[in-house]
Amino acid sequence: MKLLSSSTKNFESVLKKYFSFKNETLSLEPLAEFLESIKKADFTSVLNCFKANPDLKDNFRYYIHNIFKGRPFNLSLTEANILSENAFFPELKKRILNKILPPVENENTIWYLIDNISFRPKKDLEYLHNLPENEVDEFLYMLEVDNFIQKKEVKKELIFSMNILSWRVTGMALEVEVVRMAPEYKNFDNPFIALQNELEALAEDFKTHPEIQLHSKDSRYKQIKIYIEQCQDFVNIAFKNSSKYGISGKINQSLLKIRQQNQRIFEIVQLLVIDRDQDIIIKSKQLIFNVLSYKSHKNNIAELFNDSTRLLSHLITNHTAETGTHYITSSKKEYIKMFYKASGGGIIVGALCVLKMLYGFMPGSDFFHAFLYALNYAMGFIMIYLMSFTLATKQPAMTAATMTKVLSEQGNTKRNNTEFADLVSKLFRSQFIAFVGNVLLSFPIALIIMYGLDVFFTQNLAVEKSDKLLKDLDPFQSKAILHACIAGFYLFISGIISGTIGNNSVFFQIPDRIAKNMGIKRVFGAKFAKSLSKYYAKNWAGIISNFWFGVFLGATAPIGLFFGLDLDIRHITFAAGNFAIGLYGKDFSVGSYTFWISFLTVFMIGFFNFIVSFGLSMFLAFRSRKLNFGEVSEIYREIFSYFMRHPLKFFLPIRSRFDEKTNNMMQNTMLTKSEDQ
Repeated sequence: MKLLSSSTKNFESVLKKYFSFKNETLSLEPLAEFLESIKKADFTSVLNCFKANPDLKDNFRYYIHNIFKGRPFNLSLTEANILSENAFFPELKKRILNKILPPVENENTIWYLIDNISFRPKKDLEYLHNLPENEVDEFLYMLEVDNFIQKKEVKKELIFSMNILSWRVTGMALEVEVVRMAPEYKNFDNPFIALQNELEALAEDFKTHPEIQLHSKDSRYKQIKIYIEQCQDFVNIAFKNSSKYGISGKINQSLLKIRQQNQRIFEIVQLLVIDRDQDIIIKSKQLIFNVLSYKSHKNNIAELFNDSTRLLSHLITNHTAETGTHYITSSKKEYIKMFYKASGGGIIVGALCVLKMLYGFMPGSDFFHAFLYALNYAMGFIMIYLMSFTLATKQPAMTAATMTKVLSEQGNTKRNNTEFADLVSKLFRSQFIAFVGNVLLSFPIALIIMYGLDVFFTQNLAVEKSDKLLKDLDPFQSKAILHACIAGFYLFISGIISGTIGNNSVFFQIPDRIAKNMGIKRVFGAKFAKSLSKYYAKNWAGIISNFWFGVFLGATAPIGLFFGLDLDIRHITFAAGNFAIGLYGKDFSVGSYTFWISFLTVFMIGFFNFIVSFGLSMFLAFRSRKLNFGEVSEIYREIFSYFMRHPLKFFLPIRSRFDEKTNNMMQNTMLTKSEDQ
């Protein structure tokens, strides 16, 4: 009670300090102090104070009307919380600069007024929302601003703001690249032009009839609402078609900006609709809250990232989802085929392990070795990809998108979660058999090659490297787990690269350009051009992502060494090959601790490779499809429950009652892109 009393006294002292007389000042300091004082006091006490002191109330009302008089607020409606640039990085740069050094604004605007009386707009808005509605209404009645939504000056600002937004949105919507995203509207009247014409007509009516008032059954309001819905439909179709035509960052930002401005027009026109007497104060309050809300989100960098990257992440995961269907086995035949493909990958990786060891003997700088290791890995991974073999940990980044796509299409119910858990079991056993195939072959292949080199050079080349290789497989003497997580992160990034290349290929129509290129057709023939086009469409994204994955893995350790950082990568298949080389270098004479800790660490590395790449990919896929993260715990519980009921299904190809439905879902996912094209 003492705190409340002191806060109320502070509020009263502010009132008496500035409003015990008719204050003619246009300074914002009195209003800023007033707002700070009432936030610390009980709002009921504030109202009672005004009731008990009518002179203070009248003087305060006079001051409020005086400082707001003649200040336009269209900037707060047309600029705040709307993208100002048509590209992500210029917008990001602008917001960061505005946060560090706020721009100089016109002092005669509501925009400037709000900026200078509120340093915490979000908290202030939350405070106003938490006040009892009847007390807010009473306060507005006291200030005689309960009906300002009907004032001529306010209507003029609202109509002018809608026209500004309409002119801007029409210009962007008519850009060639934006129109290309929604060819469905090619044979229809452009809704943006129709909306602009309707709003201009409303502005002309206002000039001759300032008392103009819209209501929900007004033909003008209905027409504007229809055009706004059509404009929104245009944007939705354009976003939907992005999986068919691809999309660039610039178009993504343009569509986001169009959607924001279109939504803002709808929010403004709603304020002009008055059906009942009580709507007057409701809409007056709504305008105040809207302006504060828009301003509270200005320069928000987190929202910029969320809005700008969601569609692009959707496109990336949409591409990898199609690829990911090839990594989930349903039948015994597919399970065995996955083992053979993983075995092929293991053979190549076993050779890569030995090559990397040999490159290590070559004299040169850290960057020279980074180049050699990166080339070694990159060429090996591209070989694995082109020969249709499998590298186990490449699966999670691809399959996560497939899993999330299926889940988002199913919906979140108990039965669907069970079906999803069954799909997870298929993924897990596919990953398990891929691990087995990789490890079972990379280990003996590395031993065989080392034996051949030993016979050829008549010396054991692995002796010098064996201590380090085995130490690197001891998590207590090295950062093996951290390095496994780094490799998992690179696996995730390679999936991002694959999706990005796939999107850019579609957006820039690279396969069509190759097939129809006159130079290629003239020199090599039309058949060759068409074959090259198909090869590019099928393989280019995979080649580039595997190339960069190899570069990341190969360059990390030398670059870390150059900078004095203990950076490296650990990958389960390479760990198995290195384990073989380490044992051979020691002539298989190692202690039981060294053997078993190295053996277990190989599989621990595989686990962290999987969990990091799959976790990051699932996060991206969940986010891109706007799935509710609150539902994830239910899904995880169902997966655990399914594992307890059917543990063998997570390791062996045991038939399930969901097999037919799962196969259909996988086929639909694979056909999505081809049908679009």
